[in-house]
Amino acid sequence: MTHPGDGSEPPNEEFLEFARQVFQLARTGDAQRLASLLEKGLPPNMSNHKGDTLLMLAAYHGHIEATKALLDAGAEPDRYNDMAQTPMAAAAYKGYEAVVERLLAAGARPNFAPPGGKTPLMFAAMFNRLEIVKLLLQHDADPAVLSSEGLDALSLARSMGAADTAAFLEMRMAA
Repeated sequence: MTHPGDGSEPPNEEFLEFARQVFQLARTGDAQRLASLLEKGLPPNMSNHKGDTLLMLAAYHGHIEATKALLDAGAEPDRYNDMAQTPMAAAAYKGYEAVVERLLAAGARPNFAPPGGKTPLMFAAMFNRLEIVKLLLQHDADPAVLSSEGLDALSLARSMGAADTAAFLEMRMAA
């Protein structure tokens, strides 16, 4: 027996259209329809050709209820895409504090950086998301962790001109 996506045969157009619709549900935050499909057996870690999971798309677009539905169904909070980005890093980058909080509550690791990637704190610092920086530090994010380029959150904030987060991290390090 073969299954779409297991490599044994190319997926048919009907399956591809279904997959497109499911990823669109995550992008638009249709938590109710996602939850219904998850209850029927939709894999919570389903990913697209870029490695983006349903959770990545829901988190990146700031959809807290869709994020919660996916996490409740067993989506891995630290699963990263082909660009070495995690759902929490995406939410931090976009400034979705409630999504970051939900991911932390589900066990997402604040110091996790995929190979070649950056931690959520680094993304929050780089894009001047001060409230998310504070939240991550409250959850034991380590500002001294280095990126694959050897830069910490403060260095990355400075390099991006993120004045508020750079000043906050400087003050914190001086204390």
